[in-house]
Amino acid sequence: MTEKDVPLVAALERQCFSQPWSAQVLEAELQNPNAIFYVARKEGLLAGYVGMHRVMDEGYIANIAVDEAFRRQGVAKTLMQALLTFAKEKRLGFLTLEVRAGNWPAIQLYEGLGFGEVGRRKNFYANPTEDAILMTRFL
Repeated sequence: MTEKDVPLVAALERQCFSQPWSAQVLEAELQNPNAIFYVARKEGLLAGYVGMHRVMDEGYIANIAVDEAFRRQGVAKTLMQALLTFAKEKRLGFLTLEVRAGNWPAIQLYEGLGFGEVGRRKNFYANPTEDAILMTRFL
């Protein structure tokens, strides 16, 4: 992700999340040496993005979003595979993330990539209120 991507990524955040990250927060991530953010483009358009924070030898996936027009086309899988490649190259011990308990397509994607449920956070999400499932892939 570059500075020129920030407005588009912020718009995608608003499309996908009830509590989206602002353009200012995304811009700050560009200066964070422990942040890894990738964008995916199709036909010159922003199709999706993923962001992760690296803490020592651990990876914490913060967000992944795919534009509605590009869903079910492998964009999320490609973005996640890019993070997995980065994690292996940097010898991270694991990647972990949170997902809405009702987001079955995402849960299936993560399971297919080797992530497993390791816990839950009760009523973690708002608008609507929903549990978060914690999923981790050990590398």
